[in-house]
Amino acid sequence: MQKLKGKIVFVSGASNGIGRSCAEALAAAGAKLILCARSFNKIEDLSKNLRDLYNTESLAIKLDVSNRGAVDKAIDNLPEEWKKIDILVNNAGCALGLEKLHEGSPEDWDNMIDTNVKGLLYLTRKIVPLMLKYQLNGHVVNVGSTAGIFAYPNGAVYCATKSAVHFISDGLRMDLVDTPIRVTNIQPGMTETNFSNVRFHGDEEKAKNVYAGITPLTPEDIAEIIVYAISAPPHVQICEVTVTPTQQATGGIVYKKK
Repeated sequence: MQKLKGKIVFVSGASNGIGRSCAEALAAAGAKLILCARSFNKIEDLSKNLRDLYNTESLAIKLDVSNRGAVDKAIDNLPEEWKKIDILVNNAGCALGLEKLHEGSPEDWDNMIDTNVKGLLYLTRKIVPLMLKYQLNGHVVNVGSTAGIFAYPNGAVYCATKSAVHFISDGLRMDLVDTPIRVTNIQPGMTETNFSNVRFHGDEEKAKNVYAGITPLTPEDIAEIIVYAISAPPHVQICEVTVTPTQQATGGIVYKKK
């Protein structure tokens, strides 16, 4: 059964990991997709594959969400029929470095703040007014993290950006309470994607050690939860979902088998 047939869904950071799995799950549910990422070749291939596999309509847009001018231009230049965006999945994000705050890289901080916080704000600022203009039962899904609830050593700035996602989601929900637009914050724990490869600047050995001894969440797990949240009846707002592997209790308490 295609629960989201005909709905237009905008997914940021769709080239890898959770974003890619979301695109696949949403296409299977019948949604029409606008996929954006900095890596155009990847999302162009994904868009074509989804069209072939699920017979759904899909647009691919090369976009760095941290560039406000580029975000404005991308949304303004959408064909009119594609501006009726029912669902926004703010997934684009990154973690860079794992050092003590006083030893961290200001360049890494800028990238995390610009992508995880500003990029989410820029897309939300452009797309929510379109939902209101077209009187849609819209939905904004923000992909946060357990790091936004529980800080951990050597991750202060990343944790702060995901804490911002948490409170932006809460504030947006309040601002939209007199509208039919819902807001959901998804807060995954340890999920095996290219997240750690990016964090360690391509050091695959360090990245593999993060998940050694546990069974982490998969991007498909998170995509399934997102589809569930946006498929709920219009009067049901799933405000927040916090999900971890069974072997993870909080951000820093993890049981690893020897």
